[in-house]
Order: sequence, then C-alpha cells, then structure tokens
Amino acid sequence: MMNLNFVVIVAGGMGTRFWPQSKVNKPKQFLDVLGLGRTLLQSTFDRYAKIVPIENIHVITVAEYKDIVINQLPEVHEDNIFIEPERKNTAPCIVYSCYKIGIKHPDANILIAPADHLILNEDRFFNTINNSFSFASKNNVLITIGIKPTRPATGYGYIQYIESENEFKEVKTFTEKPNEELAKTFLQSGDFLWNAGIFIWNFKSLQENLELYVNDVYALFELIKDDINTKKEPQSISNVYSRLQNISIDYALLEKSKMVRVISADFEWSDLGTWNSVYEQKDKDYLGNAVNGTNVRIYNASNNLIAVPENKLVIVEGLDDFIIVDTNETLMILKKNNEQEVKTFTTDLKRDKLDQYL
Repeated sequence: MMNLNFVVIVAGGMGTRFWPQSKVNKPKQFLDVLGLGRTLLQSTFDRYAKIVPIENIHVITVAEYKDIVINQLPEVHEDNIFIEPERKNTAPCIVYSCYKIGIKHPDANILIAPADHLILNEDRFFNTINNSFSFASKNNVLITIGIKPTRPATGYGYIQYIESENEFKEVKTFTEKPNEELAKTFLQSGDFLWNAGIFIWNFKSLQENLELYVNDVYALFELIKDDINTKKEPQSISNVYSRLQNISIDYALLEKSKMVRVISADFEWSDLGTWNSVYEQKDKDYLGNAVNGTNVRIYNASNNLIAVPENKLVIVEGLDDFIIVDTNETLMILKKNNEQEVKTFTTDLKRDKLDQYL
C-alpha cells in the first residue's frame, strides 16, 4: 500500500533578519547558522526523512534558489522541487504545493514545514506528527502544531485554544507577535500556545476549506488544476500568481476556518528567526559567550554572540550583550536588545543603493 503522507518544505524566504550572514543570493535556510555541519534546509530534510519516504518529500522555493536546493539535497528528485513564479508569502506557495501533490494523490495527507526551524526531542516530535497524520486522514480538519510557551516571547505568534479532552483542540484565537505585557498575560492564562507554523491536513480537507473560506483562491486553482503537472503549468500558475494576494496562510485561511485544530506539543522548538534565537540555542562559555569561529579571543566580555569566518582572528574586549557578525565584506556590531534594527539596516542599504551588501 502506498504511503500517502507527504511533506512540503517551504524554502523560498529571504531571511533578512539574519543579515549580514543571510544574503539575498543565499539566505539563512541554506546556511549552517548553528555550526552543526548541516544547513537548516538539510537538517529539516534529515528530520522528515525519518517520518516519510524520501520520494514523498518536496521543497518549494523560487527559481533563483533551485540550484542551491539541488546541490544541498541531492536525494530529492528534481520533480519534487516546486518553483514559485514569485514570492507572495505563505498562502500561495502552500496552496500551490498542495495542489501539485493532491492532483496526483487526491487522498494525500500533507505536512507543511518551514525550512529554518530547530527541533529537539525528536521522539516527541515524531509522535506528535504521526498522531496528526492519523487524525488528519480521518477527519475534515486543518491541524496546526502548538508549542507550550516557556517565556513571554514577543517574536512568536500565539494560538488560544478551547479546553477539551480531545488531543486536537478547537482554536479560539490567533495573535501575531504580541507586546511583552500581552505575552505575559497569555503565559499566565495557560490556554495559549506558540504557533510553530507547521501544518497538517488532507488535501480534500484543504480544498473544502478553501472553497468555504477563501473562494477566490479556490476558484483560481480549480480553474487550472488540469494544467498542473503538465507542460501548461508554468504559464497557468504564473497567471494565477499575478491575481493572488500577498498573504500568509494564517491570515488567508486559518483565522477564518471553523475546522482548525491545534495539538499541544512539548518538544523543544525554535523558529531561529533572529540572532537572539541562535544565541539561545548555542553552547556558551562560562561568561555566556556563544561563538561561531575557531580563532576568537575574548577578554572581559560576556553574554555575546560572535559569528565570524573560520580563518579570521577576532579579539573582543569589554563588550556585554552584543551581537557581532563578520562575513569578511560586512561587519555588524549591535546590542542584542536592538536586534530588530537589522531590518532598518537592510532597508537603509537598499535605499542608498548598496544592494551588493544585501
């Protein structure tokens, strides 16, 4: 019997919050940001290859990154690498990927996975995913994975659920990146989870939900479904994308659907969305410094993240709570508390026509 569980790894983002290591031509999902010997994309593939057959793993990206994906994941057949005609956030790429799989396998159960997450306690993770695949195959639901919050993080989305005996709980509200005061309230209430951005559903359930709640998107994809996986697809999907809104799957569908369910998971998780999230995951010296680089000397410095080229001698003295990132062509030094300024830096560089550094 054919395995009808499929995985789509979303790998088309630009990773601007990880500048200057993450560049437009090679963003963070294609980098080994944790110094583990495997890029984030490769680590994500390794994880899901333990759950589904390799031939059931797909990657969606943009044309400029196709060769990088092929080079980093030689195990993935080129036909399993889907190419978006343009970036339009997660809703278009997720629906497109699901149609690519669902046209061939109408009973497919599909997991959507970001390419840049860190997941520890893999046995717990696998248990959660396998239970979700099983539930999605038997029920008309859209499942999202929720992580039990451990602190009032402001960089994550939050899901409020309705308490019940069912492992898969009905979702009450979604809140995207609250301020610290609101995040503390969520943590104290006990009925909020971090939104991991990992989704599981049956293709037919997705179709039904799209028809009910995002009918314009449903109509566009139904109109071209006979062209998908044929020579007509590139032109047809390009026409569809030109008419699609730039919007996340959360806003487009999940916040509207009455069929969303969340399962609470207790594995260790990080979306590695910022330099601070990398600092949290890295091993540290007795003064709290986390270092990527073999020739780094530290004097009277503590609680810093230092990421520098392997062959470069770097001396850090007297700094506390800084992010220091050197790529040879770019050096960035900023307070950890100000890491959101990275977006300002990249915006200013673009304005000043310094795109060669982006």
